[in-house]
Parts: sequence; C-alpha cells; structure tokens
Amino acid sequence: MAQVLEFKLPDLGEGLTEAEIVRWLVEVGDVVSIDQPVVEVETAKAMVEVPCPYGGVVTARFGEEGTELPVGAPLITVAVGERPAAGAGDTEAAGAEGSGNVLVGYGTSEAPARRRRVRQERPVSRASAPGSREVNGQGAVPAALNGQAGVPETEDGPVPVISPLVRRLARQNGLDLRELTGSGPDGLILRADVEYALRAAARSGAAAPTAEPHTPVPQPTSTATAPRPTATAAHAGARIPLKGVRGAVADKLARSRREIPDATCWVDADATELMRARTAMNAAGGPKISLLALLARICTAALARFPELNSTVDAEAREVVRFDHVHLGFAAQTDRGLVVPVVRDAHARDAESLTAEFARLTEAGRTGTLTPAELTGGTFTLNNYGVFGVDGSTPIINHPEAAMLGVGRIVPKPWVHEGELAVRQVVQLSLTFDHRVCDGGTAGGFLRYVADCVEQPAVLLRTL
Repeated sequence: MAQVLEFKLPDLGEGLTEAEIVRWLVEVGDVVSIDQPVVEVETAKAMVEVPCPYGGVVTARFGEEGTELPVGAPLITVAVGERPAAGAGDTEAAGAEGSGNVLVGYGTSEAPARRRRVRQERPVSRASAPGSREVNGQGAVPAALNGQAGVPETEDGPVPVISPLVRRLARQNGLDLRELTGSGPDGLILRADVEYALRAAARSGAAAPTAEPHTPVPQPTSTATAPRPTATAAHAGARIPLKGVRGAVADKLARSRREIPDATCWVDADATELMRARTAMNAAGGPKISLLALLARICTAALARFPELNSTVDAEAREVVRFDHVHLGFAAQTDRGLVVPVVRDAHARDAESLTAEFARLTEAGRTGTLTPAELTGGTFTLNNYGVFGVDGSTPIINHPEAAMLGVGRIVPKPWVHEGELAVRQVVQLSLTFDHRVCDGGTAGGFLRYVADCVEQPAVLLRTL
C-alpha cells in the first residue's frame, strides 16, 4: 500500500511568512518525480517555482490559484511507493526517501517520522459525493483528497473554505460565510467571493450579512495583520490589496520613515564630460558600457572615501555597523512594482562587469524570476529616477541601509562653463542619508565627490 506524504509550503527564506499560488504545474493524478516543480508562487520578494521533495502520484492539491497560503500550510499530498499493510486507517506520513534540503526551511531525508491517522470511509458513489471527482478512471475521490481541506461542521453544515486568510477577512468584516455561494470548484469560497460580497454591501449601504450581530474581536496590530476597515466604512472607489511586491514595498518604506531620521542634500552637476567619456568608451569596440555602470563606479569610489555611508544602524546594540564590501542595490521599475536588485561586491567590479550584471538583474526583475537572495543584503542604493523624466527627488532610504544616491534626468541647460555661458548636459544629484551615521559635512563631502567625478571623470581615475 502506498505511503501518502504531505508536502507543506516551505520557508522560502528571508523571513517570508506567506505566498500566493500563481499557477499549479501539476494536476491531481499526475506522476511527479523528486524535486519536480509542482507550483509557482509569488512572495513579497519574487516569483518562485516550488519543487516537491517526493516522487509519486499527486493525490491532492490545497489552494486555488490566487489563494494566499501561510508557510507550513499543506500544498499537495503524494502517494509514494508501496509498503506492508498496517492497521486499518493508518497511513505513514514520513520515512520515505526524498530529496535533501531543496529550499530553506525544509528537508525530507532527515525529517523525523510522524504518523497521520485517516478515518476509514465507506465507499460512496460519485452521485452521492458532491465534493468528489474521478481520477484516472479509478472512481470518485473524496473532496478532502481532491485539494480541499476538511472544513469544520456547523449547525447548518460545512462551510467550503480552504484558506485561513479568507476566513480571517470574512471575520474581520462581520461576513457570514454561510451566506455566500463559492465560485471555486465544488462551491469553494475564494477570497474574490468575499471581496465581491463586501463591495456589494458597501454599494448598497448595508452592513455585510451576518447570522447574528457582529462583535468585533480585537486583532493583533501590525503592518501585516492590522484589521481592515469594515465594508460600511467605504462609500466609493476600489480596494487594492497591499500584498506581494507592493505590500513588501509599503511595509519597508513605512518602517524606514518610522525608524530612520533621514536628511537630504542635493547639487546640480555638469555631466557633459561623463557623457563624452561613455561615448568614447563605447566607440572603442567591445561590450557597451551603461551610464548606470559608470555612476555605480563613481558610487563605490565615493563610499571608499566616505565609508560612514556604507553602513547600517543596530538600534538594539546602539552601534553603527560599517561594511567592508559594497553590495549595491539599484531601483528597477517592473510590471509587478518597484524592486531593488542587489549587485554583489560592486566595489570589485569594473564598468563592463557592472553593465552585464545590471542587465541580467533588470531582465530577471521584468520576468519576475529574481530570487530572494538577489533582492536582499544591499548596503547602499543607487536610484536613477531620471528615467521617469524628472529632475529631482527626496528618496526614502532602503531600510536598513544608511543612504541612497538619487540621479535625475540629464538634459541640456544653460551653464557657466570656463567663464562663459554655454549649453551643457546637466543632472541633479541628491543624497538621502541616515543622520545617525554621519553629519552634514560627511554627506556633503560624499555628494561633492560624486559631482566632481561626474563633471571631471579624470578625478575618478586619479583615485583608483
């Protein structure tokens, strides 16, 4: 008899606690091999294909596409191999050979054995089992083995809901799930069903339907679990969930504003010579050099002279931690929102290597394939907001870093050059910094050095 092994959503690293199912890669009844990707999920960091550490036949999937699952929630169950018959209703849930530590937070080879006891059910026909479906022509499979978790019985019967997040959303808004008809398979209630009901209640000006007067239950308050306003509080407009990349950005920016006493200084610089230098470099043949790569080289040289800005603050220890390496983050706008990929050891790279790495990470950001490791660990951020056609900005520091250099658009402007008025390529540079790590003199010195290198690239050559 086959072992039925339950594979749970693993810890995907970097403190992530939940993920949204984007696309299932297998169906119930499919045969999967060890480490075969079975589902594509989206976290607050990136899109990830999750491999299953077991090989066998998929007997259940948990969660529909678009459902958010917490880490540790069941993803699929897999029937693996054969074993000697055990006591009635016993199913061994571990002990089979699987892969090693495929992702952070789970491994199968060394996992302690545990047992699952499944209640023996009497055979039922498909006609009498509305929550079942046929698998590989072998008859009906109960709903609990068809990707639908068992639901608690109520006085009026079971409520067809899988996701705890859907239950929480309904509870916080006083919505009785028994009043809804789910749009999912076999009447499964999805998050979209709950949100539709809340919008309908808001449009009608009535409270969400409840079986009894709703008494709000105090919820833990945090940026992740703060209660949402009730449906009656909204009179018009759409509600857009702060989740995924957008939610992660919102949390990080809010935390930066709360914790970092930031200040901003800026300066206009004549970038004409820098643009000429780049043109000459690209005319010499070989791989093309990007402007962002040249600005990155200037940043790393400036951080070597002003290391206070390549640091972070350990608030608990009341210490400033300076880094001996530069992991340079750069802001990239994608269809999924703003992401900040990180170029590792940027201080040790030349302009050609930086150009290639910027291009690789930007493409990965656009396709949603950046890994959590490629989105974390930065020590300083370069933000080229000039691509949006703006001159200046006061960027918010990418917590827990200590500074960010902003670069505006480079445009022809009147400029006094060598004592005469001329049209030059002018750019505005801004530096937002954590005032705890340095004072204005250090920040001004850093920004002035960057501006000098932009105006006279030979300054950079003298300091290398």
